[in-house]
Amino acid sequence: MLYGSIEAGGTKFVCAVGDENFNVIDQTQFPTTTPDETLARTIKYFKKFDHIDAFGIASFGPIDVDKNSETYGWIIKTPKKGWSNIDFLGKMKENFDVPMYWTTDVNGSAYGEYVVAKKNDENIKSVSYMTIGTGIGMGAVINGDFLGVAGTPEFGHIKVRRHRDDMDFKGTCPWHGDCLEGLASGPTFEARDGVEGIKTPVGDPKWDIVAYYVAQAVVDLTVTFRPNKIVLGGGVCTPEFVDKVRAQFTLLFNNYLNVGSLEKYITRPEIPHNGSATYGDFVLAQKAIDEAANI
Repeated sequence: MLYGSIEAGGTKFVCAVGDENFNVIDQTQFPTTTPDETLARTIKYFKKFDHIDAFGIASFGPIDVDKNSETYGWIIKTPKKGWSNIDFLGKMKENFDVPMYWTTDVNGSAYGEYVVAKKNDENIKSVSYMTIGTGIGMGAVINGDFLGVAGTPEFGHIKVRRHRDDMDFKGTCPWHGDCLEGLASGPTFEARDGVEGIKTPVGDPKWDIVAYYVAQAVVDLTVTFRPNKIVLGGGVCTPEFVDKVRAQFTLLFNNYLNVGSLEKYITRPEIPHNGSATYGDFVLAQKAIDEAANI
């Protein structure tokens, strides 16, 4: 049994092939350029193998996940130039006649973290995964199913309360300005003072400002979904940053509900080497096979 994983990001595609135990046996990555070029490279990579039994495809979006929709499997209205209204899944099905699971990139990561967390603790029923990088996205798995039916959550665009030392920053979101993504994503560091986040010292006040916004998002997740665990991934989420989020969460939440140990409740990914989505995709590929067998 061979599973194909496509982690389709706005910056790069990560393609991998896994075995029946969801171990990576081959992997490649390349920049996200035009749809034609990028999808052609994706298809060429998987054609190298004698067969792929199923795919898990986790794509940047927004995407259409409604199987009753005429545009199911499409990347729809997206800020990624040239990628709006692209029939991603249709192109894959033209080349591979196998089951495919189609979801968002952050859902793929959420599923991988959910499966691993449940292996380590059978009492885990729900995991929320928030990625904070070029943009902000959130996926939630509840008893093995994703949150969202007609569409997937666009959690990066929730509104948050402004930090008192950040009132003059207009935000970077082209639609909402100062939504969560517009205030706390990676590019907001450079937008504030011209210095990229990766070059901003951990003691710089901007880290505390961004942590304040992310902690509000964690509060929102806590009081709405009540997950067993919230995982913070993406380039912004260094160990030091996650510690800052925990500290801000403590102040904002004020022990309103018992969430247990914050070191276990608000974590970084358990799967190493940015492998959450790849592992999740392999499991979802098997899920696609199971669903096809039950039709």
